[in-house]
Amino acid sequence: RGLIEHGYAAGDRIALYMPMTAECVAAYLGIVRAGCCVVSIADSYSSAEVANRLEIAGAHAIITVDDYLRGGKKIDLYSKVVAADSCKAIVLPRSGAGPALRDGDLRWDEFLACRGEVESVTSKPDATINVLFSSGTTGTPKAIPWTHLGPIKCAMDGQMHQDVRPGDVVAWPTNVGWMMGPWLIFASLMNGATMALYNGAPNGGGFANFVRDAKVTILGVVPALVRAWRSAQMIDFDGWDDVRVFSSTGEPSNPEDYLWLMSRSGYRAPVIEYLGGTEIGGGHITGTVVQTASPATFTTPALGIDFAVLDEKRRPVADGETGELFLVPPSIGLSQRLLNRDHNEAYYAGCPTGPRGEVLRRHGDRITRLHGGYYRAAGRADDTMNLGGIKVGSLDIEQVLDTHSAVEESAAV
Repeated sequence: RGLIEHGYAAGDRIALYMPMTAECVAAYLGIVRAGCCVVSIADSYSSAEVANRLEIAGAHAIITVDDYLRGGKKIDLYSKVVAADSCKAIVLPRSGAGPALRDGDLRWDEFLACRGEVESVTSKPDATINVLFSSGTTGTPKAIPWTHLGPIKCAMDGQMHQDVRPGDVVAWPTNVGWMMGPWLIFASLMNGATMALYNGAPNGGGFANFVRDAKVTILGVVPALVRAWRSAQMIDFDGWDDVRVFSSTGEPSNPEDYLWLMSRSGYRAPVIEYLGGTEIGGGHITGTVVQTASPATFTTPALGIDFAVLDEKRRPVADGETGELFLVPPSIGLSQRLLNRDHNEAYYAGCPTGPRGEVLRRHGDRITRLHGGYYRAAGRADDTMNLGGIKVGSLDIEQVLDTHSAVEESAAV
């Protein structure tokens, strides 16, 4: 209602630059319901990065907070919005009246002052509901539009692989600026589950108490977080009796860390590995609760999608070998265009054909095919280095270095 009353129309792009709170989720769903499009910006980004993403997406407004606390530190966001010379801002203050605003900017309560019913805007399936960005660590980030088919992919993966059911409580420390934020919204709510949103750093005792008190049943993690829990030993897992599934994404996992994590539940809760990308709307390779799981491994293509793992000679890899994973389209959730790149050039140009002559789509993950039908992530194809004629991935180097007692953590570049 606030969007309509303040002159925004279907198709307008509204940026979200704030932590994953209840207000953030409400704003996300309200933008979609109004027929507008969310522009997702991670709250860790600088003013220059915010300005870049607002320009690429053509944003008409930005919803943000003045500041928030994380790990005892105040994070200012509105000052970065001002420094970015942004479009009109709608600002949610942490407490009280908040800071003085620029001319034309609105406070959250003023934005929501309009009352009355509003009809949802019905859109075509290929209408854009969300613009998300790749990390952009090696150049200008790819601007990836999600359509109304994206939520179906999120909900499907959530139900079929993470086993999200009505009545579940799903927690996944994430942000609306990354795909797992919107993924969490759709995978939870479309499957009748509840989201558990923790406002703070997940590496301390407060988060452990939150998981216990919220009776979380499905807990999403990233390997770095589990590694921190294990090394610091500052998490009290007592009371995590409701957790029945862990799920992991974001980076390749360590088997020892994940065996340790499963032990916290008495080996009752498995870890479902989940690998995919923003341009997929979810995962391409994952696990299930109905297959035997081994820590840090995958067991199956995500339902509704297939892939081929090929070596440098474009032949399917055998057990024990590593190759590049290519997707076999079509699939619900796969991107069909980019706002600032040639989509065909990014994903299809120069790709080999599949073992049965299929059209293949580039994604860039390296996968090791293990014996017994298992797979393990081997990093990104663009992270490989040619050392004396031998191709090696940065992950391979890091895993060797990390076995040394003097090395706490390493990054090969």
